[in-house]
Amino acid sequence: MEQDQSCVSKKTRKRKLQQEGDGDFGFTLDELNEDVLERVLSWLPTSSFFRLRSVCKRWKSVASSSSFRLACSQVPSRDPWFFMVNPHFNQSIVFDTAEKSWKNLNCPLLGQENPNCNSIPVAASGGLICFRNSCGDFVVTNPVTGACRELPPLDPITQSQALHAIAMSSSSENSSYKLVLVFGELPNLSINIFESGKGCWGEEIMLRRKSNDLLEPDDCGDDTLYFLSKAGDVVTTNMQRSPSKQYSSVITVKDEYPRLLPVFLEYSIDVVECTGELLVVVLSEFLETASLRVWKFSEVEKSWLQVAAMPPSMSHEFYGKKADINCVGSGDQVMICVNSGEFGTYVLCDLVTNEWIELPKYCVDGKAKEFMSAFSFEPRIEACV
Repeated sequence: MEQDQSCVSKKTRKRKLQQEGDGDFGFTLDELNEDVLERVLSWLPTSSFFRLRSVCKRWKSVASSSSFRLACSQVPSRDPWFFMVNPHFNQSIVFDTAEKSWKNLNCPLLGQENPNCNSIPVAASGGLICFRNSCGDFVVTNPVTGACRELPPLDPITQSQALHAIAMSSSSENSSYKLVLVFGELPNLSINIFESGKGCWGEEIMLRRKSNDLLEPDDCGDDTLYFLSKAGDVVTTNMQRSPSKQYSSVITVKDEYPRLLPVFLEYSIDVVECTGELLVVVLSEFLETASLRVWKFSEVEKSWLQVAAMPPSMSHEFYGKKADINCVGSGDQVMICVNSGEFGTYVLCDLVTNEWIELPKYCVDGKAKEFMSAFSFEPRIEACV
């Protein structure tokens, strides 16, 4: 009898513990109200959003709701994706830094479905990428959703001028963006700005010279636009530069910067923007070896300071290969595409840890595809064109 009571007591305690455990660990997402569920799901990596529709009917409904997009917009930042550029490859390939993997975007971007259109990416900001077609017109697109917007054509007189630089900036607060173009012949340059909120191009603004020979617009806010000139004043002899990068530019709020290295020491150079600062990436050759370094100008010391350097064991293979670098910054990371007639490689540099990681090859039918350059963007489904 005592043994039976002992068994009953143990079963009762076990059942009681199970019931208490159900209250602590048996909570499911189905018990969340719609608003809380959307907030929870909004923190998932963006690549997970593509799979929401196949989980259940409720999650499919969440993926399509405007309130879910609003919840996504309240996530401060997302790990960047790098949109890879290959003029001979008609697929949209990105490298996802959150999952450290390549992805093929299934959403066709406007113009890419037409092989005769020859649209190429020329600028990116926030969650958007800007393309320019062979007619000189611009298209802004969200690469994640495939949403596109054709910008109004430029004035024929403006469009007939030589285009030197294209820059893009965006604001997450009011979901707006600007596209800045630099036209003309040196030293007579002008800019034209498209503002998404107004939906039109502004008036052409002439650039004037300050006493220290720095070109600046008469009225363009506090931002400064830097771009690589083909004349050799700022850049060097990188002859293989991707067509997408011929308009390479950076918007910062700094002043003029002096030359980093003597011309004969530079082989290939690019400018990037990271956390609001202008950085210069230089591939140089000296004493029978190659070095790849990232530099920042110190306003305090009034000189260039090295912020990162590729390990010699990695950079030495570039020596004598006439390699060209095309770089793009995002947060504390810089992606560097290194190309020559003999090889192509892609490296991510973490500026905080000075860690350099060579990305795996992207292969199609067993063959590695080469990319000339990349554009960084935040994968945001809520980014409006």
